[in-house]
Amino acid sequence: MDVFLELALILVVAKLFGYLTVRLGFPAALGQLIGGILIGPSILGIVSYDEAVRLIGELGVVMLLFLAGLETDIEEFKHVGIPAFIVAAMGVLVPFLLGYFGALAWGYSHVQALFLGGVLTATSVGLTTSILMEMKKLRTRVGTTILAAAVVDDVLGIIVLTILVGINTRGSVYMEDLLIILGEVALFFLLGLLVGTPAVKEALKASEKITLPETVTAMAIAIMLIFAYLAEQFQIAGITGAYLAGILVATTEEARKVADKTVTIGYSLFIPVFLVSIGIESDVRILTTAGTFALVYALLAIVSKVAGCGLGALFAKFKPIEALQVGVGMVPRMEVALIMANVALREGAFDRGVFAIPVTMVVITTIATPFLLKWAFSKG
Repeated sequence: MDVFLELALILVVAKLFGYLTVRLGFPAALGQLIGGILIGPSILGIVSYDEAVRLIGELGVVMLLFLAGLETDIEEFKHVGIPAFIVAAMGVLVPFLLGYFGALAWGYSHVQALFLGGVLTATSVGLTTSILMEMKKLRTRVGTTILAAAVVDDVLGIIVLTILVGINTRGSVYMEDLLIILGEVALFFLLGLLVGTPAVKEALKASEKITLPETVTAMAIAIMLIFAYLAEQFQIAGITGAYLAGILVATTEEARKVADKTVTIGYSLFIPVFLVSIGIESDVRILTTAGTFALVYALLAIVSKVAGCGLGALFAKFKPIEALQVGVGMVPRMEVALIMANVALREGAFDRGVFAIPVTMVVITTIATPFLLKWAFSKG
């Protein structure tokens, strides 16, 4: 299908299915996910998902996390630093152990079990962020903790992957590799906050002097993209850089104007394409061929994040219902988990049969998250 027609269909599906699920009492993201599955290769196969559409979807998740940064309560964010680290640490440790021992018990090799445990440590909060924003829960203590924990989780995931690759290729891990990663991460956030804060303020103030339509908004989006690029150069996910950019822009006088315009731009094109694309890429046909362990593994993925992150939240003095909400918010696995699985495939730790296991898990956790979030927050 022509790329223009694909985009037109995706936008119509996003708004129509999103509206239907909202009327049924569920988040719009669930309908957009279902709509994507319907028009994707799983069922109708109408959309081939052209590279241009994929790029727009990737920009959509970057813009979504930028908006999340703009909407973040800065004072609340400062207060959740240690709780977020505890949540992220437990959300890495428990899934890794359950995935590792579960795979060993099922008869997989030591190396395969290590990578299957590693894949479960990843969290992808793009879908969660969209739902929390829609439910007006993003600026709460729970919402801020989920986002902050996701940033820490991103760093821990890189470390876990480095360790696993080192074990697989050399049989050991060099401490200098880990120190380099930690140094790069620390340098990114240090420069981002110390240099980025005044630079962002000056850039937005200077852009107001350019008498062209929406120059301030254009400059803010440019800042978002620059931070996403820099994050990737420091081996951090681009969405983490976009989130930091949003937090920095939120401290400026132009924040409200930028937020309003970015919402208009984002939800008119980029974010709906991202949410529908999750469904398009979730080929549910794999569920019909997935083995029993693939389903067990997906269940472990859900239980381990809810238990691990929830336990971490309890340690950080959250109420039980808030701990449950934090745990559920950290359930989705998407691009990071698939990247880790692809690395395992490239390293020879996985064959195609084992690779299908994390793919199945990604599909199931993605579909389950909107239902689980709706349920968890209804309890609150």
